[in-house]
Amino acid sequence: MEKWSLMTITVLLALTVRWTVSLGSYSGAGKPPMYGDYEAQRHWQEITYNLPVRQWYFNTSDNNLLYWGLDYPPLTAYHSFLCAYIAKLINPDWIALHTSRGYESQPHKLFMRTTVFVADLLVYIPAVILYCFSLKETSTKKKASICALCILLYPGLILIDHGHFQYPLSLGFALWGVIYLSYDWDLLGSVAFCLALNYKQMELYHSLPFFCYLLGKCFKKGLKGKGLVLLTKIAGTVVVCFAVCWLPFCTDMEQIMQVLRRLFPIDRGLFEARMFSSPPPRLANIWCSLSVLIKIKNIVSPQTQLKLSFAVTFLSLLPTCIKLTVQPSLRGFKFALVSCALSFFLFSFQVHEKSILLVSVPVCLIINEIPFMATWFLLVSTFSMLPLLLKDGLLLAYAVTMLAFLSACVASFSIFEKTSAEDLQLKPFSLSLKGYVSWFKSFPKIVRSLFLLSVTLMGVLSVMSAAVHPPQRLPDLFPLSVSIISCLHFLLFLVYFNVIILWDSKNSRSQKKIS
Repeated sequence: MEKWSLMTITVLLALTVRWTVSLGSYSGAGKPPMYGDYEAQRHWQEITYNLPVRQWYFNTSDNNLLYWGLDYPPLTAYHSFLCAYIAKLINPDWIALHTSRGYESQPHKLFMRTTVFVADLLVYIPAVILYCFSLKETSTKKKASICALCILLYPGLILIDHGHFQYPLSLGFALWGVIYLSYDWDLLGSVAFCLALNYKQMELYHSLPFFCYLLGKCFKKGLKGKGLVLLTKIAGTVVVCFAVCWLPFCTDMEQIMQVLRRLFPIDRGLFEARMFSSPPPRLANIWCSLSVLIKIKNIVSPQTQLKLSFAVTFLSLLPTCIKLTVQPSLRGFKFALVSCALSFFLFSFQVHEKSILLVSVPVCLIINEIPFMATWFLLVSTFSMLPLLLKDGLLLAYAVTMLAFLSACVASFSIFEKTSAEDLQLKPFSLSLKGYVSWFKSFPKIVRSLFLLSVTLMGVLSVMSAAVHPPQRLPDLFPLSVSIISCLHFLLFLVYFNVIILWDSKNSRSQKKIS
């Protein structure tokens, strides 16, 4: 009873923070003609409810794809239709074809915010709770509740979902996939990840770890026996899931190809034009950061950009994927989710700074194993979205949630006491270095100093971005600084996570499973 009362308090606190943030502004509020992501979600409800399925992804007189055309997989469209059906019962004006464009009112805002709240409550939050209660490292109810609280207080997801405006369903489905695989329910895990991928195509960031982990398990069981049976079952499950999700669009090949063109607009080239014009890049990945010095778009053709991005992304992913396939373990799988997603974020085609959330949620899953570094990364990931959050008027929510999250992690995990090489999972790596003893004696002090320097820099730059006018000659000084500093952090984190994965001797000895 006490177990659930403690968790109830945790959930209520997380819900209160979310609802409080949702009372503020949202993306594009009162900013015609395109408004923002809030209007995009409302517009998809308008389209899916009023038009037949065959027109959802096509440009027609009733569906102008230049005005927030649907560019997510079918599951997003079905979810929009469900929300639209409820909206129609409350107020048909909210989704009236054409006339509802840019609709803004307090009752409608309450409805839209509630849909996100319900999605969080039904999919993402239960997954976090079950995950934390299932971990060996959090076997006691108090530890489980503490871990859940820190994950649920992660400011990046709260600010984007309940401030900027976005649904947490794809990340929630992916988390359910991790949980099912943790219990060796591989078919259910495959179903959950298929749902995630069919809700948002950006879940491809997590696809290789899921694929390599399951393939590695099949190899381990033997491809001439149980492994082949498991592989066949998983392949069949994936095919059936995709067939069900895409069934309404399978009437002809043109329908399928049009949906794919909307999901993967390769013809636009590797980079969004807005990232290389005015305003300059606000995305903390390597290509946008390099564009400050090297105008890649002007030098390299779109096809070469695409090939270059693919090659660098593939090479950065390869060591982790090979290790996971050869030595499949739950621990390795979770770290691979982080490393692969971060490689995609840094080196692949980018659309939005919100993609960092695809890295942050897996990092939340290992916060109990490396609390110091996980806390650091999660703070940087939220900071990297500062220009977007300021644009949406979320400065106060940003400041409060960042301080609350940092305080919760410091109090819950005593992160400053867990900075030794062993605590940071770097002991195997340190043993492989000659002369490591003298250097690693001062390692905890160095790491703590770097953390404090990083947090101070993020704090100062946050204040300056919000309160100081940049020089006239450099109007985008602060957004660029945020992007470049965040990118440098992410590159160092990528090296760190890969070192843990490649030097991890635990994976070769045994699989570390969730009890």
